[in-house]
Amino acid sequence: MSLSEKNLAFVMHCGEMGSRWGFNRTIGQMCGLLIITKSPMTANEIADALSISRGNVSMGIKELQSWQLIRVQHIPGDRKEYYAPAGDIWDMANRVFEERKKREIDPTLSLLRDNLLDEAVNEDELYAQKQMGEIHNLLEAVTKWSSELQRLTPEQLNKLMKLGSGIGKVIDLKDKIFKKDKE
Repeated sequence: MSLSEKNLAFVMHCGEMGSRWGFNRTIGQMCGLLIITKSPMTANEIADALSISRGNVSMGIKELQSWQLIRVQHIPGDRKEYYAPAGDIWDMANRVFEERKKREIDPTLSLLRDNLLDEAVNEDELYAQKQMGEIHNLLEAVTKWSSELQRLTPEQLNKLMKLGSGIGKVIDLKDKIFKKDKE
């Protein structure tokens, strides 16, 4: 399988982004390739398309399966395993977010909670705890907010994103209305 110049550029970019999403470049390339390929692909087809070893593909498949980003598909009469994205783009984005939350945010929240439960023994620790408390509260708020976003359908998320800066205007209006009520 040969990729067009545009498709190859996308796949290579996914590789670069993969390292920012929490997995290596090859896995990002594999994920990008499977996303833009109409039909499921065998491990050999993936290896050929990306010019990487079959062993590298095997390890990448295991990693993508652990992130629940790809699924195995069987074709009747064919003994090979074929791989395809596990859901649509929204499903995959949610899975990446959930995995990163488990690997990055949850351990950070746990450490912050432990540190906040200990009593500060001096002024420096008291200041540090105050800062850690703010970080904890921010991460908790972001986590709660993102959990709410994940419950929305893709259509609802699109509507919310289209509101953009309009949300700020609604909040400002609400504040003005409630200030007048208090006066």
